[in-house]
Amino acid sequence: MRADLRAAMKARDREVVSALRTALGAIDNAEAVQAPDTPAGQESAHVAGATSGVGSAEAARRVLSADDVCALLRAQITERRTEAEVYETAGQAGAAARLHREADALGTYLTR
Repeated sequence: MRADLRAAMKARDREVVSALRTALGAIDNAEAVQAPDTPAGQESAHVAGATSGVGSAEAARRVLSADDVCALLRAQITERRTEAEVYETAGQAGAAARLHREADALGTYLTR
C-alpha cells in the first residue's frame, strides 16, 4: 500500500492518495499499543510522571494479522460508501462520486 501511495502521489491521483493515506493511518493506529497507566522504568526526579533511561519510552508495536487489516479496510470502505449515500441524498453528486472512487481504490486490496 505504501508503494502504491507513492505511485498515486506521482500520478497526482487525489482520490487514491486520500484513501491510501487514511487507510494506512488507520492501520498504524491499530498497531499502536495502549500507554500504561503508570510509566515503566525509573521516575524522573525533575518532572512528575516522566521516565528516564535508554528505551524507557519505547514500546513494540502490535502485529496485525491479514484478517485484522482486511477488517480495517472493510470498515474504511463501508464508511466511505455510507458518507457517499449521505452526499447523494443532499444532492452533492461530485462529493459522492469521489467517495465511491476512494472506496473502489481500497476495495482492490481486498481482492489481492
